[in-house]
Amino acid sequence: MTDQSTTVLIVAETSGGALRPGSLELVTAGRVVATELGGQLVALVMGAGVDAAAATVAACGVDRVLVADDPALGAITNEAATATLLAAIDTLGPKVVLIPGTTAGRDYAPRAAARLGVGLAADCVGLSVEGGDLVAVRPVLGGRVQTAVRMPGSRPQMATVRPGGFEKASSTGGGAMPEPLSFSLGADTRRVTVSGTTHEDAGAASLDSAQIIVAGGRGLKEPDKFALIEELAATLGAAVGASRAVVDAGWRPHHEQVGQTGRTVAPKLYIAVGISGAVQHLVGMQGAETIVAINRDPDAPIFKIASFGIVGDLFEVVPAVIAELKAAIDRG
Repeated sequence: MTDQSTTVLIVAETSGGALRPGSLELVTAGRVVATELGGQLVALVMGAGVDAAAATVAACGVDRVLVADDPALGAITNEAATATLLAAIDTLGPKVVLIPGTTAGRDYAPRAAARLGVGLAADCVGLSVEGGDLVAVRPVLGGRVQTAVRMPGSRPQMATVRPGGFEKASSTGGGAMPEPLSFSLGADTRRVTVSGTTHEDAGAASLDSAQIIVAGGRGLKEPDKFALIEELAATLGAAVGASRAVVDAGWRPHHEQVGQTGRTVAPKLYIAVGISGAVQHLVGMQGAETIVAINRDPDAPIFKIASFGIVGDLFEVVPAVIAELKAAIDRG
């Protein structure tokens, strides 16, 4: 292990050889911390057949790119990912390790932290440095408040970062030459294999990558009325989202849920229809550039963070909006 006390290591996950959406957000988050520490930003790209993914990360301005390319990492399983991350940490001796708060990351990150005997700040929405130590901001009490966590006794200081909390890094041209990571995956890391995956139809666009999201809540009153949300989304070429109350009621599938226990999204436009704005929902979508809220209750919490608010009956407002949009499209 080398002594690079200000190095920041980020993990760039891949799927099918392509970068997962949160990986480029982690480049941005890692750069914030590395700049404040005055250290290097190193990316670990793990997966199978990841040359293109590694080149993309390298072009985003990281100082080094370590590549862990192995068929066992094609589908990120806990033991294989944990062993790979530990090998990178052993190689670099980083001050800070940032891991995407994906389903996989939330599983292998605490495993790695436990084996190292260090702390882990989970589901972070903000990062900074004070006194040479990482300060991680994370929601607690069901998202009602946020707390700042410091781990001065940990080496490395580890955190998982909630998707949607940072902007995706863009290419700056050129970049570091990817380097192979020296690691091996023993039989104990290959006990679980993924034979295949099944993807549910998420509509015209998935929530993770959608630039526009139209989400519906209990104000729709019954599941059949969600057709209004689907029609508005189709008109805008948007993805469909839902509040937890709607999902819990069985109106919509869980992969459409936005909020604390669902997806965290940061589209350019988020339209909330019939959603009152419970804190658990707001933490999942407040990173949107523009928020439009439609609700008949003028005191609904959603209006406090909305860029534009429409107080009215959604069953009158939404059809009128759809009609205007279609007329504008027809006019070209």
